Amino acid sequence: MTILDRFSLRGRTALVTGGSRGLGRAIANALAEAGAGLVLVGRDGPSLESAARDLAAAGRWVGTVAGDVGTPDGAAAACDAALDLGRPIDILVNNVGGRRLDVPTEDIPLADWQRLVDLNLTSALVCCQKLGKPMLDRRRGAVVNVTSIAGPLAIKGIRGRHYETAKAALAALTRSLAADWADRGVRVNAIAPGAFLTDPNRKWFGEKPEFRAAFEAHIPMGRLGEPDEIGPAAVFLASDAASYVTGTTLVVDGGYTLW
Repeated sequence: MTILDRFSLRGRTALVTGGSRGLGRAIANALAEAGAGLVLVGRDGPSLESAARDLAAAGRWVGTVAGDVGTPDGAAAACDAALDLGRPIDILVNNVGGRRLDVPTEDIPLADWQRLVDLNLTSALVCCQKLGKPMLDRRRGAVVNVTSIAGPLAIKGIRGRHYETAKAALAALTRSLAADWADRGVRVNAIAPGAFLTDPNRKWFGEKPEFRAAFEAHIPMGRLGEPDEIGPAAVFLASDAASYVTGTTLVVDGGYTLW
């Protein structure tokens, strides 16, 4: 087996939550290029179908599940629907999340706090429970959780610390599951992205040019990331190239967290 063979995902199926757009789509593209079949999960049916057509055109099997994994019940239902497609899930990418509310922590209504913690943390737990158990039964699988550099840091100039709290907890969940599942053949790792130029971020940064300038000034590489720069990290953690890697968080941020 060559070194490049170890990065191959041929014969495996990956489920990506939020896989039809943004970083989820970029990760799905990379996994497909490495040979994986895909199950894309998302709320928007037309976006899912468009992504599925594009990815299937490259010769990969692609299934879709329309559902809102941001709620515990929705996550459970989406996982059940994915399992009903009849293909074992070998790779789980918990990508769904977001800040969505920019208010001082002292003012956030408790219901909003719980909703956003469910979006960024509980959804990943439910997917790990639903799809991790069959992996454990097969004694083979890989989970990649998408956390954030906002887990270990409080990002300057942004409010809504539900996001930092939930992403820090997701990193802790990653380590805990990795410890529990390591001797049962399932690896659990995480990617912590910095700021990437997804469509929503382009819009947001466009509305806040002064914040973009300040954020970029803090990045040693001097720029925001392009979405396709996140995919290789996911392929590595999902593949046999990372066969001796579990419980780690791979930071992809242009150096933002160095300072």
